[in-house]
Amino acid sequence: MDGYWASGEPPVSASSCCFTTMSSSTPSTANGTDSKTYKGERSPCDPSRVLHIRRVPIEVSEAEVVSLGVPFGKVTNLLLLKGKNQAFIEMASEEAAITMVNYYTTATPHVRNQPVYIQYSNHRELKTDNLPNQGRAQAALQAVNAMHSGNMTLSGTATASDGGLMPGQSPVLRLIVENLYYPVSLEVLHQIFSKFGTVLKIITFTKNNQFQALLQYADPMNAHHAKVALDGQNIYNGCCTLRVEFSKLTSLNVKYNNDKSRDFTRLDLPSGDGQPTLDPSMQTAFGAPGIISSPYPGAAGFAPAIGFHQAGLSMQMPGALGPLTIPSSAMTGRMTIHGMAPTAIHSVLLVSNLNPESISPHGLFILFGVYGDVHRVKILFNKKENALIQMADATQAQLAMSHLNGQRLHGKVIRVTISKHQTVQLPREGQEDQGLTKDFSGSPLHRFKKPGSKNFQNIFPPSATLHLSNIPPSTTDDFLKDLFASSGYTVKAFKFFQKDRKMALIQLGSVEEAIQALIDLHNHDLGENHHLRVSFSKSTI
Repeated sequence: MDGYWASGEPPVSASSCCFTTMSSSTPSTANGTDSKTYKGERSPCDPSRVLHIRRVPIEVSEAEVVSLGVPFGKVTNLLLLKGKNQAFIEMASEEAAITMVNYYTTATPHVRNQPVYIQYSNHRELKTDNLPNQGRAQAALQAVNAMHSGNMTLSGTATASDGGLMPGQSPVLRLIVENLYYPVSLEVLHQIFSKFGTVLKIITFTKNNQFQALLQYADPMNAHHAKVALDGQNIYNGCCTLRVEFSKLTSLNVKYNNDKSRDFTRLDLPSGDGQPTLDPSMQTAFGAPGIISSPYPGAAGFAPAIGFHQAGLSMQMPGALGPLTIPSSAMTGRMTIHGMAPTAIHSVLLVSNLNPESISPHGLFILFGVYGDVHRVKILFNKKENALIQMADATQAQLAMSHLNGQRLHGKVIRVTISKHQTVQLPREGQEDQGLTKDFSGSPLHRFKKPGSKNFQNIFPPSATLHLSNIPPSTTDDFLKDLFASSGYTVKAFKFFQKDRKMALIQLGSVEEAIQALIDLHNHDLGENHHLRVSFSKSTI
């Protein structure tokens, strides 16, 4: 790969008109801290096959940048601006670019152990013919695209003769978890297997009383390295042993995004009313039952915390004897090109691109409290579109991030990432704070303090349908509909539970409305010593 290093930043000349308008502007937090916007760049929601990559490490190679895109399709052009810590890549199709942006919205890519941020560019194509120093970029494009097409292999990777990747080998792995002492969720599998490449889809199910999963990588080489490194390893110390083999399937068809199945390239899939079913072709190839189920309903996201360290992959179960470590030597070769680097997981979240005119510590406490117990909230004094939120533990932080990153709040798409801070500091006595830092550790509104609480089994992504509970017996449906309507929300449907009128479902005009309504009306006093409890529902009316 050393042959693809660029000697410096390609000059931007007037002849390359699509780049002459690019210059630093005011700081913004649309994609993380200390990010910048650029003149001429459109809104991130405007698709284009040209993608703008920011905060690129200055020592990065062209091949490493190209490798971010090739799992999603052919990369047709590249411009690396090292001096500006930026890059532009052009995908062969807009569809490939959309798939790439959708995936990296939920799984922040890393290059050289640094997070990079990807958004659509306003340019429809890259015009780099007249730019100097583009020879290395074109060489990197040809080499990495060829490698992903199977026309060349990396030095140091295994061959068929020594038990490595066989021609036509599937990118789909079949996983069996033996000695299942602790629950293993889809999120846990994604965390582990993402260290070896881009995970596109996961389906979990039980067969022969064993927890199993199908996992599809973008590249068969990713699957090969993951199988070699993880087969026979314990997820937690002394238990939850992974058995990894290649599947007969070459691709997975995921119908629903929920705690049993996930297509990370399709954020638009419904959550599904029941459990997803396997396609007939998958049943034939697999002999699996038609209904996918999990031995741990509601356990998704509340599996033990996982920490990934740069020296290797470490998984620690609180209370277990010790961590399992996969040596860093197992993560060499192909994986270093892909650019996804391990990151340590803490219990503090960084939330950016908030609306500073509308947000409050209490509102963030209520929203993030749907996915865990919030201990502290700090809206940054000099940058009020950013906030730090300290959850009770790293697992709850991971769960909140996976469900709330990319959601719309107060008209803005928020970004949620793991913070480098391990705690949120309270202001010192006499320090000006304007009420932006709050300690909620003693709040009576925590949903998950009670061990074994049913709330653990009812955690769902934000949806337009809200679940209402703790309703007084005398309350009518008209009263509740008027409560939401008078607060400015569009009520599309409402129904009480047939067997228990203490609970109801209400469907609002959009997911964004439902998120705001939950913040505004959770714990609303309904009289008769009843306070309304509001959460997201997986059901529709």
